[in-house]
Parts: sequence; C-alpha cells; structure tokens
Amino acid sequence: MLEFQKTNKEDVIRFAPFFAEQTTHVSDFSLCFQFMWHKHFTPDFCIAEDCLILKEVYAGKDWFHYPLSRTGDEQAQRRAVALIEQCCRDKEMRLHFTNVAQRDVPWLVLRYGQDVSVTNIRRWRDYLYEAESFRTYAGGKYAGQRNHVNKFKKLYPDWTFEVYRPEREGELTAFLREYEAAQRAKDSYLADEEMDEVYELLPEIGRFGLLCGLLRAGGKIVACSIGERCGDMVVVHVEKALRGYEGAYPMVAQQFALHFTGDGVKFLNRMDDAGDMGLRKSKLQYLPCEIVGKYNVTPRRAIDGVAHPPEIRTARLTLRAVGDEDAEVYARLAGDVGRNRWWGYDWREDAPDEAPPAQWFLSFARGLLREKMELPLGIYCGGALIGEVVLHRFGYAAEAEVGVRLLPEAEGQGYAAEAVGALCDYAFCKLELERIEAKHFCENARSGKTLQLAGMRRTGADDTYVYYEKTPKM
Repeated sequence: MLEFQKTNKEDVIRFAPFFAEQTTHVSDFSLCFQFMWHKHFTPDFCIAEDCLILKEVYAGKDWFHYPLSRTGDEQAQRRAVALIEQCCRDKEMRLHFTNVAQRDVPWLVLRYGQDVSVTNIRRWRDYLYEAESFRTYAGGKYAGQRNHVNKFKKLYPDWTFEVYRPEREGELTAFLREYEAAQRAKDSYLADEEMDEVYELLPEIGRFGLLCGLLRAGGKIVACSIGERCGDMVVVHVEKALRGYEGAYPMVAQQFALHFTGDGVKFLNRMDDAGDMGLRKSKLQYLPCEIVGKYNVTPRRAIDGVAHPPEIRTARLTLRAVGDEDAEVYARLAGDVGRNRWWGYDWREDAPDEAPPAQWFLSFARGLLREKMELPLGIYCGGALIGEVVLHRFGYAAEAEVGVRLLPEAEGQGYAAEAVGALCDYAFCKLELERIEAKHFCENARSGKTLQLAGMRRTGADDTYVYYEKTPKM
C-alpha cells in the first residue's frame, strides 16, 4: 500500500535526487516548479520502488504524476505504476495520470487497451531548445536575435554579465521591484502570482543549487535569469528584463546559455506559455527543437461502460436490478448488522441516522452504480428477492471482486454459489474481465464452500481473510 505524505513548500528539496538526473524533459519535475507553484498544486508524495510519486488534486480529481525513478529505471517506474493502480483500487479512487512523457504513453495505452483517454493540453507544453543555438544564435534563422544582441552591445558597451552571489540579493530584489511596476500593469493573475513566488525563491537560490546570472548596463542590473540543471537540460524558470533596454532579453538568454550550458547540457527548457499568445509567439520565434508534451492518461475500468444493470438468468435464479417494490425486503437484507458483519461493511458509516427509511438502502446501492463503484444485482427466485450479488473493487488490470449475501430463509440451497457463478460468467463474457477475486473472513468457513462451489480457487490467507480467484479458463 502506498502511503502519501503532505509536501511542505520548504521541503521540496527532498525531491532533488529524483529531479537532478531526470530525462523526461518535463519542467514540472524540477525543484523550482514545485516550489513556485506549490500553492496551486500542493502535491502529496511517496517513494516506492526508488521512484518519486507525486499526487495532486486538480478540478476535484486526484492526479498521479507518472513515477520518476531516481536512476532512470524504466522497469522500476512500471512497477510503481502497478502500485498506484492497487492504491486506487484499495481506496476506491479513480486513476488519472498526468505529466506522462511521450515515450511512456504507448506503454500505458497498451497496458489499458483501447478504453483509455489521452490528452495533451497545448498551453502547458514546454518549449525545448538546443543549448548550442542560444550560445551562438548562428545562421539566418537567428538573425533577429543576433541583431538585437549586437544592438544591446552597441548601446551599452560597458555591459557585463555575472554569476549571482548571495550578497547581491538586495540589489536583485531592487531590480525586481522596478521590473514589477510594469509587470503588475498587465493585470494578470498568473503574472502577479509568479512575481510573488520569485521573491520567495531568491533566498533559496543557494539551497536549491540554482543557476542565476545578472546582466548589467552602466553597472545597473537590467536583466536576470534563474534556472536549474535537470539531467541534460537546464530549465529556465525566471527571465526578467527592464523595459527600455533594447535587446536585453536575447542578450541575457544568450549569456545565460554561455555561462551555464556546458558540461553535458544539451537543451534549454523555457517552460510553457500558459496560453498567453504573445508569449507563445515569442517562444516560437526562438525556434524550439521540440514542444514537449505533458500527457494526461485516464484508463477506464470495465464498470465504466455499464450504463444499466444487466439481467442474468440461471436454471433457478434471475439476477437483476432491485426494484422499488422490493425496497422493504432489500432493507432487511442490507440492514441486518449482525449478519452483515461478514459482508465487511457497516451501513451505519454512511446512513443519515440510526434508523434510515427502507428506501435509503436501495438508493445508496443505486448511487454506487451511478458512481461506477460497484455493480449490485438482486438475486430473485420465483419472483421473490432472496439476496444480492455484487461486483466491486474494479481494478485497472481487468479484475474485480465478487460478493454475495442471502436472506436467512434462502440459505443452504446453493443459491449463493449459483449466483456467483452466473455473475462471473457475465463478467468474463460481457465485461471482458480476466480475473475475479473473492475473500471471506477466516472464521466464516461456510462462505469458502460457497466460493469453491462457484468454481473459485483458494489462493492464500492472512490473519483476517481467506482469498480466492477465478479466471476464464477455470
């Protein structure tokens, strides 16, 4: 079981070993991104299979970042994916992946089959550039940038570029205050948020091991750039220049590349454009070698395609949705606390009061179907409701768990095994499941006999449960 912890903004440094050598070229997997945008995403994290797994809540959904191996071990990442699937199944959460690199999408699609949603939102894609292009601005395609750089050098022949030192923090803050006046005039929420986060980032430059350079003209800071080494790329998180200093942006971008992109750095990641069309045009003019996708992958489970409960017939039984006319009988079945201790669920955890009306039990079961949490079917014999059989805990590897319960007067006649067997046949044939699981409390041996009569095979036990499974070949 994965155990997630809350991430404090100040503690993102613990992710550094995973980000330092990452090869996804996704800027989200960086210390600065996690620090600066923590307010918006606030991810939980856990480490499993030597992989970092981030989980955030966005638009009311849980999103798991694709696992990031400390050493780039692809198989470890895939094992971590299996752990995420099991976590979602155990906690009855829907599985959504985000920040999946393009190279990992085909494997996920093949894993989940054709019933999977894949999106790649344009405004969040990163712009990746060859570092050498920024160091030289060579060739006709960079003539505009070269001209701007030459103009800057001509206008400010005393220009200098220096690597940031902590004693410059006050001077850098003063530069940002001057820059901020124009920035706030944009009346952009994201722009304002970014400025606030840049101020918070300054004291962390040393602790995070960031790369920071200052461009001066006449001794004054007129531009700055802050970045971070991640594998074979440097992610440029902050790039600011004062208005009125023509050519300052291409100049600081080139000087930053010249000073910080040696020693195996092949690429500059200048992050996304957040849907700002002016920014998009500017980033495209620098001719990215790749616009890095950040894919969202959402697999669907077998139950997600069930719009209406089926009707299944056997020699003696009919399995179908429980009707309103049977609400009283169903409440007697579902509300029997003593007998349903073997069901593994206490309805009082969800009931509005200690004595809910009979219709509440039926409405609750129907709600679980609407939410695609389980597929409940009443067991009918001679037109009378005698029990319930349920498929639940649907997983992402074509598996689910089956459960059955009967009214006292219907026990001992083989109805439970007959219902379980029929529902398994439906699940294999219509829902295309590959494995159906079941379990019972160790002290409830009678349930074990029922499951074996239904063709299920015992697979193991622990201190609480005995486990069974059935596959199409059984």
